[in-house]
Amino acid sequence: MMPQDIDDPDLPLAEMFRTWPVTASVFVERGMLCAGCPISPFHTLVDACREYHLDKESFCAELRWIIASERGADPHG
Repeated sequence: MMPQDIDDPDLPLAEMFRTWPVTASVFVERGMLCAGCPISPFHTLVDACREYHLDKESFCAELRWIIASERGADPHG
């Protein structure tokens, strides 16, 4: 099985939260209800950004940053 890609436009939010649990904190901090939502197996980041009027590229960059930070990697490079 190929590793999941945070930039995959078809990645369901539920799968993202299972693969990278730390990403849920970004949603919660923004007041987004996606983590734990019964629709999260069907919605993607594209859907969430559209629903919450967020810039997808900026939001994905924030998610990549927190994933890298959790892994102990340098999130800036």
